[in-house]
Formats: sequence, structure tokens, C-alpha cells
Amino acid sequence: MFTDSTISFIGAGNMAEAMIKGILRQELVSPQSIFAADPREDRLAYLQEKYGIRTSTDNHPVAQEASVLVLSIKPQVLPKVMKTIKGDVPEQALVLSIIAGGRISVITSGLAHKAMVRAMPNTPAQFGQGMTMWTTTPEVSEHQRQQAQQILQALGKEIWMDDEGYLDMATALSGTGPAYVFLFIEALIDAGVHMGFSRHIAEEMVLQTLKGSVAVMEEMERHPATLRNMVTSPGGTTAAALYEMEKGRFRTILSKAVFAAYQRSVDLGDASEARMLES
Repeated sequence: MFTDSTISFIGAGNMAEAMIKGILRQELVSPQSIFAADPREDRLAYLQEKYGIRTSTDNHPVAQEASVLVLSIKPQVLPKVMKTIKGDVPEQALVLSIIAGGRISVITSGLAHKAMVRAMPNTPAQFGQGMTMWTTTPEVSEHQRQQAQQILQALGKEIWMDDEGYLDMATALSGTGPAYVFLFIEALIDAGVHMGFSRHIAEEMVLQTLKGSVAVMEEMERHPATLRNMVTSPGGTTAAALYEMEKGRFRTILSKAVFAAYQRSVDLGDASEARMLES
């Protein structure tokens, strides 16, 4: 699938490293077939030493050698980067963007390149437990589509959608989702400490409770409301706790938070499009 292929990265941050780690873990290509560009020399030195990949502070050769070009930069620098590498991307290459809010129309126009995948992975990808939603342009060949799928499967689970609009939703739900979970974990641990547990014991109890709850839902394959009712006795401790959560508008606050993230993703796309029109 990746014979004589070079997977290139423009931007070598945490998500790029997660993808590099997954690609090498699944042995899709050798380390020397991965080429990463970033302005930070110390970051490149770290990646080169840890993974044995090739690196450069110059975007041009990295783009020019790409069979698959991964755009893993911040949305704010996308217009500038596209200007520097426009014309460098080989005609037969696949562009794979993981930029939040980076719309397909903006990137295909900015690079003058039509074969593109837009994907939204999340941070658990660095441990092979990620959730990625992705879509493709019509110009992506079946071979390129399979390449993209293999790369994304190296990060965890993936879902393909035929409508780019779902990518902004995925950004809010699964892309930003780990932050919501971490905040929930933090709050539970703090509640345990408030009651009198040591922080170490509270953390162990909360993490195992979450792991066990996810396992129950995956194994039993029932609606979460059904599972919640199974552990809620009338007039019991769980009922008392859930009453306080509902009174505090727990569901509403969470829903509003997710929608705020969704709106921000849409806004980032609008801003990126505006910057392209101005340039």
C-alpha cells in the first residue's frame, strides 16, 4: 500500500507525533520514509532522535517529496504556509489535513491541488485509542482513500462521512471531547479529596470507575440511560447525586459547551476563508 511512498508532515507538533508514532507502530512505512518540517529545530531534533525520521526546517523539500502530505499546523498559519508550498505538492500526491476549521475549499484552492482528505483526530490517537472522523474530495483515488484509512486506523477508530459539515461537529464532540472528560475526572477526584480521601487514592478510584463504566457500556451495548437506571435505586445515594446534577443543569451546560466548541470550529473556518480572500 505504501511501497516507495513518503509520508510528509508540515508541522511537527503533538498530533503529528501521534500520527508518526501510530504509522511506525503499524509498520506502514520505515522511519526514513517519514519526512517532517517545522520551524523549531529543537522539536525536529527530538523527533529525529526518538523515531529516526527525516526532518527539515524548510517546507519545500518536505512537500516536494510527499506521496501523502499531512498538514498538521495551526489554523492561523495556514494561509502563509500554503503560499510557501503552492506548486510544490506532486500532482499524484494526497493531501491529508488535520487542521481544525481548515475547510477543503480553502486548502484545495490555496495549494491548487484537488486530491484531499480532511480529518479530525483527537489526542488519545497517540496511544492508538483515537477517534477520527474524515471525508474526501471526489478526486481522491481508491488507492489514496485506502492509504488515508490505514493511516487513520493506526491512530484508533475512524469514521468516514460524505459531508464535510460533520467535521466541525466532530471537532466539538470527539476532537475537544477529551478535555471535557479530563475536567470531569478532575472534578470527581477533587470531590473525593473534599470527602477525606488522599488525592492518590481518589485518582485511582475515579480512573478505575471510568474504565469499568466504559467497559460495561461496550459489553452490554445498551443505551446509557438504561445502564444508569440499573444502578439507581429509588431514594438511594445515586438518585440523590443525580438529582443534584440535574438541578445544576449538568446536561444543559455540557450541551452548551459542545455547541460553543462547534461554533468556534465554524468561526475558525470562516476566518481562514476570509484570510485567503484577503491574500
